[in-house]
Amino acid sequence: MKEKLYRIIDANLNRSREGLRVCEEIARFVLDDAALTKEFKAIRHGVSGCIKLYPARLRGIVSARDSEGDVGRCRQAIERKRTGWKGVSAANTERVKESLRALEEFSKLIDKKISDRFKRLRFRAYGAEKKLISRF
Repeated sequence: MKEKLYRIIDANLNRSREGLRVCEEIARFVLDDAALTKEFKAIRHGVSGCIKLYPARLRGIVSARDSEGDVGRCRQAIERKRTGWKGVSAANTERVKESLRALEEFSKLIDKKISDRFKRLRFRAYGAEKKLISRF
């Protein structure tokens, strides 16, 4: 059961950090917004910092990864469509929020403190999303 939990955590750690990186790049290179770039980067680093709190740490979490056997690895048709920078931003902020919520929930099975950190990061992502949307 622990391996399945770590697979979920691994997938959502990757998903959240990838989505945050995309948002960070949009804030940096498209919007030229230093403060928003810094905010997305800080949230991304916050997610990465949470790895240190897991008993298994990154090695244990990554060892549970099964990319080849993942039944959800095929791209959905909707993932192939984007409507400019706004569409890319919207898709990735949703990805971030959803993955942070999953991390928050599944981390409760390991340690409430880790879960609480993900909750704070999720709410911080809500604020960053609002700033990002206001720029479009």
